[in-house]
Amino acid sequence: MLAKIVAFGAMLAAANAGLLGHAISSQSIVRHDEGRLGASLAYAAPLAHAAPLAYAPVVYAPAAHYSGHEQYAYPKYDFAYSVADPHTGDHKSQHESRDGDAVHGYYSLLQPDGSVRKVEYTADDHNGFNAIVHNSAPSVHPQGYYSHY
Repeated sequence: MLAKIVAFGAMLAAANAGLLGHAISSQSIVRHDEGRLGASLAYAAPLAHAAPLAYAPVVYAPAAHYSGHEQYAYPKYDFAYSVADPHTGDHKSQHESRDGDAVHGYYSLLQPDGSVRKVEYTADDHNGFNAIVHNSAPSVHPQGYYSHY
């Protein structure tokens, strides 16, 4: 059993060292560490060498500065969505617009008591965040419990 393990280890070491040839693969493998110091480290120790291998530290060159993200993009968008699900009773909507640093919009939702809450909001650098909340009257009135003694 020990001889099989040693033979298998020797075969792995020889294959890793490139002594058995190269396998053919349909995959495209591209190595990006070819030019760096320490990229050609040995992955398996040779069988005749009993001392541990000394590995050189990997040194990376500083990346070149990319200035493509320094351009200012003017923020402007419109966003809206709504949900009306009669099965679950989930009814809500939202709309928001932004033009520069000014944001304004609203959202509305159906409360559990049947009332509709609508929140209109604005936000900018000068006034901060301001919201106005509107609540409609409940359309479903809860039943009170009366006991007769």
